[in-house]
Amino acid sequence: MAISESLPGLAALEQRVKQDLDYLCLPAKGWTIPARHADGEVKDVVIIGGGMSGLAVAAALQLNGVSADIYDQSAAGDEGPWATTARMITLRSPKELPGPCLGIPSLTFRAWYQAQHGLDGWLALDKIHRLSWADYLRWYRQVLQLTVHNGHQLLDTEPRADGVVALTLRDRRTAQTHRVLARHVVLATGRDGLGGASLPAWSSQLPRSHWVHSGDSWSGEILKGRHVTVIGGGSSAMDAAATALENGARQVSILIRRPDLPRVNKSKGTVNPGMAHGYRHLSDAWKWRLRQYLNAEQVPPPHNSTLRVSAHDNVGFHFGVQVEAAAVHNGVVRLSTNQGVVESDFVIFCTGFCIDWAQRPEYARLAGKVRLWQDQHPTLPGAPDRELETSPYLGALYQFLEKQPGSVPGLERIHCFNYAAALSQGASAGDIPQVSDGAQRLASGLTASLLEEDIEQHFVRLQQYTEPELDGSEWQPATQLP
Repeated sequence: MAISESLPGLAALEQRVKQDLDYLCLPAKGWTIPARHADGEVKDVVIIGGGMSGLAVAAALQLNGVSADIYDQSAAGDEGPWATTARMITLRSPKELPGPCLGIPSLTFRAWYQAQHGLDGWLALDKIHRLSWADYLRWYRQVLQLTVHNGHQLLDTEPRADGVVALTLRDRRTAQTHRVLARHVVLATGRDGLGGASLPAWSSQLPRSHWVHSGDSWSGEILKGRHVTVIGGGSSAMDAAATALENGARQVSILIRRPDLPRVNKSKGTVNPGMAHGYRHLSDAWKWRLRQYLNAEQVPPPHNSTLRVSAHDNVGFHFGVQVEAAAVHNGVVRLSTNQGVVESDFVIFCTGFCIDWAQRPEYARLAGKVRLWQDQHPTLPGAPDRELETSPYLGALYQFLEKQPGSVPGLERIHCFNYAAALSQGASAGDIPQVSDGAQRLASGLTASLLEEDIEQHFVRLQQYTEPELDGSEWQPATQLP
């Protein structure tokens, strides 16, 4: 297939993608054996979540000849945080990282951006605008023709002993519920994939009308003319503070527990092929030591994000502040801290996310039955770390394992491809630098598993294969020995 010199930008790139895949004989032809079940059709793989990670896994499976359906609760184009709850101007990751391209250059963000803005535009780009990233992922989905069912909320996840996982979903457009059966389910559900907002205990003392979490969907317009208190000093705190300031907040006070902001993003030191391919083979002791160190050091907010805030005169960075209690009097929020009382009109919690099964009723059947790191290693070295202790202790294919063997047949058919996998599998299930490595590894393993499960039927297929290589006319038999 020749690439037409006359095609503009993206059209030419899309033709290049098709050519690259053609050169690699991809996608492979479908080869799996349809599962039969009395309850109806059984899909090979269902992916919950249509953001970057879900798309990458679906694409990797498709290239291996395995069909995968994605279900996402958001409207088309709003998958992931980029166009909804994210408030940064640009991504933190360097623009050169290949992201979910799966080793195919024409699928990179650079190829997509340069097709529209030329080489000069690419060279002039500092970092990727978050909305450009959202547009790129929409294009990625479209050019690979991935199957995404939008507006579908997961209500129930039922692993079963008969080789399927039964999912109950609600179509948000019609309010109708329906059941989907799958041989394997991938939870590509992002940063809060097994929980939700992490909030300090004193947050319960505030009425919901007076606060939001950085992960909530809210408009900066609600903060105009108000004195806003931001709790936290990380990336989301800077993004929230900047959003408030840029939307006309009268004053913003950032309360930070630490005496100072961390200066070095230690996690950047883990972005290398050794970590991408070798982390999962490390001993549990080393995994724990690495992740606990990164958590203790914490990640500083990006340079540009911090400058975006400090460029305003009506903001204060307050260090070493511990909030001890909260109340609302006559519409005014009063926070009692170790340094005195802070009064404001509204609070934004930028306190991150946590693993909390109680916040995810769709996994009620799994709660308390999935093996956690604290179950595998009751005594772990170093200071307590709730995030790590409650992380699921995953198998080699990101699969959940039973806390008590035999208690939840079929649990191993559910694969945790989200942030909660970081301790077991490294940063391969949601971070731009390693998402292709993780997606390809998971897709390869699922492909192998589907073959192994059906090997008897594949052997029958092999025996029934009849396409001739020879038709008997290629030679004449000799009449006698020489």
